[in-house]
Amino acid sequence: MTTGKSIVKPAAAELSERLRGRVLLPGDDDFGHELEGFNQITEHSPDLVAVVAGAGDVREAVAFAAARGMPIAVQATGHGPSTAADGGLLISTRRMRDVSIDPVTRTARVEAGAQWFEVVEAAAEHGLAPLSGSSPITGVVGYTLGGGLGLMARKYGYAADRVTAVEIVTPDGRSHRATADQDTDLFWAVRGGKGNFGVVTALEFGLVPVSRLYGGGLFFAGESAAEVLHAWRVWTTTVPEDLTSSLALLRLPDVEAIPPFLRGRLTVHVRIAYLGSAEDGDELVEPLRASGPLVVDTLADMPYTRSGEIHNDPAEPIPYNERSMMLRELDGAATDALLALAGPGADCIDLVVELRQLGGAVGRPPEVPNAVDHRDAAFALSTLSLPDDRPPLVVDGMAAWGTGRRYLNFLASPDTADLTESGYEPATFARLAEIKAKVDPANIFRFNHNIAPRSSRI
Repeated sequence: MTTGKSIVKPAAAELSERLRGRVLLPGDDDFGHELEGFNQITEHSPDLVAVVAGAGDVREAVAFAAARGMPIAVQATGHGPSTAADGGLLISTRRMRDVSIDPVTRTARVEAGAQWFEVVEAAAEHGLAPLSGSSPITGVVGYTLGGGLGLMARKYGYAADRVTAVEIVTPDGRSHRATADQDTDLFWAVRGGKGNFGVVTALEFGLVPVSRLYGGGLFFAGESAAEVLHAWRVWTTTVPEDLTSSLALLRLPDVEAIPPFLRGRLTVHVRIAYLGSAEDGDELVEPLRASGPLVVDTLADMPYTRSGEIHNDPAEPIPYNERSMMLRELDGAATDALLALAGPGADCIDLVVELRQLGGAVGRPPEVPNAVDHRDAAFALSTLSLPDDRPPLVVDGMAAWGTGRRYLNFLASPDTADLTESGYEPATFARLAEIKAKVDPANIFRFNHNIAPRSSRI
């Protein structure tokens, strides 16, 4: 490996000559800016940053690093960091923002740095929508490679299930267009295997004929948490696949940026995304509205372009730990256990404790198999907290109802780096490790939720 400080400046000059974009060294203007991600829990310290302008730059940067044994980190928005880039090369893809929509085939082609709001707005012009997530500023590629559990998941499945082509630069510096018919092992692995197999420069995926929905949230005071959570649990057994919902226990700080009714107290937030009519939606949610005194009710018919208002995820970068667990069920005992861990009076430090209902399309295998597991889980449990040394008490406390698996897109912070294997069934992980051994035997792409290369003969 030749990543010592003595060779950094010559290496930067050499790489700079090969790129349309820029190469930055520590101390250069914009070096620190390119390292910034939305989740500030991780601090990167690479030897070099390549600010790439297109797929050609990515090929050059990867080939350059691989020839020198330099590990590679990739960052667009930085929503889900785990392992900090310590030395090596960081490839910043945030300027690769092209989004194109084909309304005839109902597909999108999206470059590596695009964010969901850009795709949502472009697709809406044609009465279409992507399987975007709760936050419109999340990066499309990172979200999708980890599965992509979105607002319409129960109706249309994981975002990865809709991917039709992956344009990727593998560690040998070669570009591939992986599909169901070519580079099939790579196509299977990338859709669910996150960033372990190279730099995805673009994705192509199917869109759905959605232009509006009935969505928003119901907010209840924390004192009603038991009644609302039990009511929601029972209610989820009755709703159609056209309805995807989640419930969050919020303990938000008393700061000016937070709406007054949420500051410094426990609040229950039920989030709704229903693809039927507003009239039918009102009827469906009536049992929830009756479960406790409402503080705020934002449910209404809305264009899909406003779907980010359903969760109202934070828009400003902060440092946070995110942990997760997939639950096989949420019965009365599990609900009581969660209330004891995170309900009124609990010694809970998590800002958000969230349950997302699964089932429906996410519970069925996709038409073209991929590496996204969790098809047997009934709910996804996740927590978000500010930096703290305490263990994840809520997630660990619900282990009795867990499947033993975690959703990797809901794992962020350095203490989650060793949990990668828990994101997959054993057979899935073994196949991923074998493909990794063929594609990236030196594990150059390891600044992530890493899948180490493993030969099938071991």
